[in-house]
Amino acid sequence: MKKLLALALAAGMVFSMAACGSTDDSSSDTADISADAEDTSAEDADTSAEDADTASDTDSDLDYITEKGTLVVGVTDFEPMDYLDENGEWIGFDADMAAAFAESLGVEVEFIEIDWDNKILELNNKSIDCVWNGMTLTDEVTSSMDCSNAYSSNSQVVVLSADIADQYSDLESLSDLTFAVESGSAGEAAAEDNGLNYTPVSSQAGALMEIAAGTSDAAVIDLLMAEAMVGEGTSYDNLTTGLVLVDEEYGVGFRQGSDLVSLLNDFFAESYGNGTMTEIAAEYGIEDSIIAQ
Repeated sequence: MKKLLALALAAGMVFSMAACGSTDDSSSDTADISADAEDTSAEDADTSAEDADTASDTDSDLDYITEKGTLVVGVTDFEPMDYLDENGEWIGFDADMAAAFAESLGVEVEFIEIDWDNKILELNNKSIDCVWNGMTLTDEVTSSMDCSNAYSSNSQVVVLSADIADQYSDLESLSDLTFAVESGSAGEAAAEDNGLNYTPVSSQAGALMEIAAGTSDAAVIDLLMAEAMVGEGTSYDNLTTGLVLVDEEYGVGFRQGSDLVSLLNDFFAESYGNGTMTEIAAEYGIEDSIIAQ
């Protein structure tokens, strides 16, 4: 009897151990399945992120502005290219052309006044969609933006009091003067390249104000602006243009890889061909500077 009882107990222990072993194996299998599921979920998440990045990379600027319904243009106060009229509306050759381009794309135009020194940053963080403000096509600009074809010629010119202009007819004589220039502009580059003594200010208009205030002797600004803002019949009738420091060309800047560049070049060609571009230029007195498209 005792032998039978011992055998029964032994059999029970074997069955119990087998059951425990089965449970452990099942738990292990379940853990493996869960781990596989987690790996699959992680892979799916990575794939989704990659797809989102790819979609972001391939989104066009045209799609972007069409979706939001506006072309945001970065400008400064720069007559005759971009400036405010008596109603506080942006006008000028560049402003009018930008508005016409936006209309051709089926969107509204919006102008935002920017710090010219930060134009590339403003463009890349999408605060603006383009820089359209009599922008000289310098090496810095063309390496940091995708730019349109040149549409206007220009020069960097010395502006100073008409009373003393005849005393400063060459570069050597300019060393006696203190200059105001717009920070980050082609005027600042021209002043630096020619070894002039200059102070950067926030705008070209501000550079003219420095002369009027007597804090600077002269300024280096765009010829197109000088022709519109200094001399007889202007707010600075006692100032005049002097030595030309460098000749240059204007273009419009977009983000690198933007599909709006080719569209603008086509728009320029069409508007030049049908006379619209020269008609707008004549309104602001710059028709002689327009480059054939």
